[in-house]
Amino acid sequence: MAILVYTENWEGKFKKSTFELLSYGSEIAKLMECELIALTIGKVEENELKVLGKYGASVVYKIQDPKLETFTAKSYTRAIAAVVKDLGANVILFSNNTNGKAISPRLAVKFNASLAPGVMQLPSSTDPFVVRKRVYSGKAFADFELNSEIKILTLNTNSFQIIENNKEIVTKEFAVEIPDADLVAKPLEVNMAKGQILITEAEILVSAGRGLKGPENWGMIEELAQVLGAGTCCSRPVADLNWRPHHEHVGQTGKVVAPNLYIAIGISGAIQHLAGVNGSKVMVAINSDPEAPFFQSANYGIIGDAFVVVPKLIEAFKKFKAG
Repeated sequence: MAILVYTENWEGKFKKSTFELLSYGSEIAKLMECELIALTIGKVEENELKVLGKYGASVVYKIQDPKLETFTAKSYTRAIAAVVKDLGANVILFSNNTNGKAISPRLAVKFNASLAPGVMQLPSSTDPFVVRKRVYSGKAFADFELNSEIKILTLNTNSFQIIENNKEIVTKEFAVEIPDADLVAKPLEVNMAKGQILITEAEILVSAGRGLKGPENWGMIEELAQVLGAGTCCSRPVADLNWRPHHEHVGQTGKVVAPNLYIAIGISGAIQHLAGVNGSKVMVAINSDPEAPFFQSANYGIIGDAFVVVPKLIEAFKKFKAG
């Protein structure tokens, strides 16, 4: 019996979401009294791999294959499935991000496994295995009982604390055959966001919508984010209008985020947007319309003109930081 965690790396480096997922897996391993195994694909330095032991992994399987240098769901599913078979893993964990959402259902079909996407806390029971997740666009919670031999979970970002549980880690090279048939779809180009806080990793997010009236007014949003050490994002209409890049779009049809603080400026709060951000610990809405739906979900609200409120917030935060 073992728990397998897919520890995704970005250009050979691990991020906060990986350590969060390992911490989550480590706590399940304690409940089930079994071993926690990590798996990573791609070129990762030995010193970076040893960091995984800090959060409870005792073994890391390392797959390096030229055919896996660029992500495709089919090839990565095959590689991970080979490790699952080799280990006899019973619980497999992924982050609930783009790649995790692409691999996990394919793996579930391959093993006839139960799949619980977007879980948010430890199982309330491991026999039977019961997990909780949000349903109805985040308006309610539901407990799911997973009855198959193999269980697959994807963990929502920022839903579990990072816990250090130092272990001596052993690295094992693992080879897998990737047939050319798995590579019929090949990305021609990958453009990665550089020099900014990734919105899926950010502790604080400053988001804005059509209330900003145009892309030329985004300077104050970026300044507020800079003062707070936050990431910036936007609603779907803003991305559709090309006011902001599409990788900043959050919501049900964009990126799902769960920062500690989400500040929504000039966003009405349509249900599609709220479905992607309601995992946030604290939400603040700033809107000139007192009837904006966002005020019903926000922890704090400011009714006012963003062009008046935001500059005052920037000034206040600067004074606070200056002591």
